[in-house]
Amino acid sequence: MLPMKKNLAVVGLSVLASVITMSSSTAAGERKHKKPVSIEMFAPEKNHNVGLGGRGWFVDLEVEFDVPLEQTGFTTNEDGKPGFQLTGPDAPASDNFVAGVHNNANPFPGSFSLGADDRIPGLIVLLTTTTIGSGACQNIANLFNITGITDLSAESAELWDTWIVGAPFFGVNTNSQIFVAVADDLNGDGIFNDAPAVVPDVDGNGICNAHDLKAYGIASNIESAKFFINP
Repeated sequence: MLPMKKNLAVVGLSVLASVITMSSSTAAGERKHKKPVSIEMFAPEKNHNVGLGGRGWFVDLEVEFDVPLEQTGFTTNEDGKPGFQLTGPDAPASDNFVAGVHNNANPFPGSFSLGADDRIPGLIVLLTTTTIGSGACQNIANLFNITGITDLSAESAELWDTWIVGAPFFGVNTNSQIFVAVADDLNGDGIFNDAPAVVPDVDGNGICNAHDLKAYGIASNIESAKFFINP
């Protein structure tokens, strides 16, 4: 009986070794294909009916970078302080705002315009119903109002970015879809700061979506949701 027990033990060890090898290979594969940036979008949510009259709805993002803060592209201001942001448009007095009170105002200045974000310059945000700029291919990331750091270590950074829509430039009484991603380090400088002002429409259909983002080159997952913008 001893030889049989010995053979069973050998078989058991072989199976165990195979399992360990497969597990190690799987883990290595996951590490190899893991993207350096992860996005979670809290708003808008799928199938929600947002805002009133095309305004007053949110895009709320958590962006986690698996790199040190200086590689995220997160802006440092001229005085050396981090580029936290609390901003908005230069609103005319007729809209019950003091003209210019929001754009690049202390204590946390930031620009407010179409195009790549001056705070998180790798961020790409697209809406299929954008009616200004280059429409559905227009990056609107620089319209975000609030940007800050929600978790930080020597090797990673979590940034929070929020936008409250203040004007009906993104559709009214209509279905819409949002796409969010972070551009890859396309120029090889080691910093995720390569978002375009306008995403190239690779298939020429007039609508930029996940397909166009992947063709451009991204370092993150793509967050997307279909929702309805209230009348």
